[in-house]
Amino acid sequence: MNGVNLTPIINAVIALIGALLAAFVIPWLKRKMSQQDLDKMLNYVGIAVYAAQQLYYNSDGEARLHYVLDYLAGLGYDVDDESVRNAIEAEVLKLHKELATKE
Repeated sequence: MNGVNLTPIINAVIALIGALLAAFVIPWLKRKMSQQDLDKMLNYVGIAVYAAQQLYYNSDGEARLHYVLDYLAGLGYDVDDESVRNAIEAEVLKLHKELATKE
C-alpha cells in the first residue's frame, strides 16, 4: 500500500469490539445463564413436589416438605434460600389447584 499505516485504525476497531462485548454481550450471557439455572431449579422443585405427593400421600405436609428439601439439597441447592422456599410453595399451590380441578 502507499505507506498508509492502518495499525491505529485496526487497534481502535478491536478496542471498540471489545468494549461492545464487555458492555452488552457478556451481561446478556450472564442473565441468560441465570435464567437457565432458574428454569432448571424450578423444574427440579416441580419434580420433587409431585414425587413427595405421590410417595407421602398419607403423610402430613411436613414429611413431604422434608422430602422436597432433602431432594433439592442433594442436587446442591441451598434449601434455606428464600427463593427456593418460595418456589416450593408456588409449586405446592399449583399442585393443589390441579388436584382440586380433578375432583
